[in-house]
Amino acid sequence: MHNESIDDQNIASNEPLITPEQIKNQLPLTGAALQSVRSARETIFNILDRKDQRLFVVVGPCSIHDVDAAMEYAHRLQTLAEEVKDTLYLVMRVYFEKPRTSVGWKGLINDPYMDDTFKIEDGLRKGRKLLLDIASLGLPTSTEALDPISPQYLQDIIAWSAIGARTTESQTHREMSSGLSSPVGFKNGTDGGLTVAINAMQSVSSPHRFLGINSKGQVSVVTTKGNPYAHVVLRGGGAGPNYDSVHVAQCEAALKKGKVSSNIMIDCSHANSNKDPAVQSLVLKDVTHQILEGNQSIIGVMLESNLHFGNQSIPKDLSQLKYGVSVTDGCIDWAETERSLREMAGKLRVVLPGRTCGSEPARD
Repeated sequence: MHNESIDDQNIASNEPLITPEQIKNQLPLTGAALQSVRSARETIFNILDRKDQRLFVVVGPCSIHDVDAAMEYAHRLQTLAEEVKDTLYLVMRVYFEKPRTSVGWKGLINDPYMDDTFKIEDGLRKGRKLLLDIASLGLPTSTEALDPISPQYLQDIIAWSAIGARTTESQTHREMSSGLSSPVGFKNGTDGGLTVAINAMQSVSSPHRFLGINSKGQVSVVTTKGNPYAHVVLRGGGAGPNYDSVHVAQCEAALKKGKVSSNIMIDCSHANSNKDPAVQSLVLKDVTHQILEGNQSIIGVMLESNLHFGNQSIPKDLSQLKYGVSVTDGCIDWAETERSLREMAGKLRVVLPGRTCGSEPARD
């Protein structure tokens, strides 16, 4: 009895996984895709530094569950991106990991076949292949950095990263973000408060040391330099939306007091739309109006958009899944996406070049 192990009492199994180095060798980022990612990051850096006066728009499905539908969406978005590129810089939302309040489908990486088999290695391959295919189109990609290990497998193809409302307060995610090569947006807390996001932005700009893995999959002490390209994302909260001009002005004041970046991104979904996808277009109109009225701090927006409107539950018979419909949060459809972004671009085309230059300090 006394010789029984007291370790791993609740661990059912522990399976070795392909290393980041191995999967990158099998699915390498090269050629046009590599140049696309490099150019995309530089463009977003320039927008955040106010050297490029366009807005960047993170738009796409709430989560990716069907890579074929995702590629159809990417082709459509690339065409639209070319049309509005003088005013809006479009970045496709390619989210593979979903934070769950209790339980539920955790995303393409964790459960790629949506059947609780949790073939994570297959999920990593599917995810990386999709990111490479999208980057090869010349379209930038974004994702939520949720798991602290997965960035080693995918982050080299990501142009912009988000830290969600549930994890902005997490020390682990702040440390991880301090080492990301992409710009990163921190969402305000689920209660709508700004303190956790401002604290995160202060933290992420500094160097950190923490436990992680290296490219060979070995547990390592990771030392980061700090990420100078962090900014806040307003997504509303328990008290309601926070995208209006009053909340934006309050956010500007809080950012100034916290001595962090004055750049603000508006998430048109989540609490800002009261979880009603149809409201997202109205939020986008309000943001457009604020910029027309002279706002200088809003540098980007987020939209949850898919081929078709709304969302659906995951059926036991997966053949019953509706093509191009979200299985997580509800999304606006492609027609509304095109209409809304064309309208925004049309209204801001003349205004954006006249925005104040240099209001955000340039970084070395």
